[in-house]
Amino acid sequence: MSSELSKAWELFASGDPQESMRTLRLAAEEIASAEIAPLVAKLAEGAGFTDLAEASADLAARPAEAEGLYRFGYACVERGLPALAAPALRQALRLTLAQPAAPERTGGLFRRWSKARTDARLAPRRVLLELVTSLEQLERHSDALALLREHDSLMEDWPDRYLTVYNALMAGHIDTARQVFDGLSEPEGVWAGPGRRVGRMLDRAAALTPKGSQDLRGWHYVLTGGLLLTLSPHGYDQGMTGRWAYLRDDFDSCRHGLERLRTVLDATGRKPASVGLLPDRGSRALGLAAARLLGVPASPYRPGTPDVLVVAYDLTACDPDTVAALTERAPGELLFEHATCWTETPGATADVCTLLVQSVTAPWEPGLRLSEDGRPGQGEPDGRPAEELAEAILAADPAPPEGDGQTPEDPDAALAAFATRAAGLWADGPRERIRSSGPVSSGRFA
Repeated sequence: MSSELSKAWELFASGDPQESMRTLRLAAEEIASAEIAPLVAKLAEGAGFTDLAEASADLAARPAEAEGLYRFGYACVERGLPALAAPALRQALRLTLAQPAAPERTGGLFRRWSKARTDARLAPRRVLLELVTSLEQLERHSDALALLREHDSLMEDWPDRYLTVYNALMAGHIDTARQVFDGLSEPEGVWAGPGRRVGRMLDRAAALTPKGSQDLRGWHYVLTGGLLLTLSPHGYDQGMTGRWAYLRDDFDSCRHGLERLRTVLDATGRKPASVGLLPDRGSRALGLAAARLLGVPASPYRPGTPDVLVVAYDLTACDPDTVAALTERAPGELLFEHATCWTETPGATADVCTLLVQSVTAPWEPGLRLSEDGRPGQGEPDGRPAEELAEAILAADPAPPEGDGQTPEDPDAALAAFATRAAGLWADGPRERIRSSGPVSSGRFA
């Protein structure tokens, strides 16, 4: 038994299943899937994941069979454990490629197997698609693309070669994505929407091609259709490339974001008729400040209102039904979000966002603060109503924050020029959720 697997068993025995699973996830590529299956079965039983527990027990009993590896990988994907799924599915693919082909079955978005026991002769294509799904969840798009290109002879256009296009884009290979996309047949049914989505990405890439693998604003626009207003001034050369991992936000940042928003609106010729206020206190405060700054009225957001600027502080903190309604836009409607989570993306992608962050503490929330003598401590929440918070935002310093001097210069003129070039294909189509952070990698919390 490997040292990491022994450690995971010890953590489980000590009553720490979360850390036990974390250890397994980190070591999954180094340990045979059948070896970790008994512990995964125990962890799944404790979590109430009957399907995963059964698949794990089955794999432990039949460690060399493609069917057991596939069922285990499938259950891991279903339960949000792609790191455990990928090695098992990779082994299952090798086994299925070495055996006679099985007839295809249909049903489900990816025509995946039902959760009942499947025919022992798995079709390699089916295993391939499930393996690609696990790699996508891990944001290993280059690996997914390489697999799809290697096994192109097994594939159909939809969804198989569509996935080639998608993963090529997420890995930064625009030319490959365009070549494969141009050869696709017309999509039908559930694949029409995804086909249009990657088509819009390719159109944006052609109109405004990113300048390399560190062009965060360029790739954000290509993949989401949104405009990123600022780059983090810290850790650019240490792996953050313009994103934040953790941010203790302040009123100055909120005011600076609104000023940059005004720069984009001026550059694109968009003049909102009003501001739509979302119900949470942070979004309402930022919305009231935006309305004052832009000189337009503000009122509670109502879906279908034309030419409205909807303002959110953090969409992941908003009511999910409200966010779902924002995926479809009214004529002239714009969605602005101050702090956009890039690791757990919100259900609707904003047309404009101030910054990309993994974890943010709003200025009015309690959090670590430095006292006058420089000692860290827990700050008190700012309980003022939204109207007073809006006044604090408007009174804040609009200057950009100082950093470590490593982030490339990003003056207002450069943002305005980018927005002007992007305007033709900006704020058009549904605000679909993009789960991947794309080709630009950044450091994150584990």
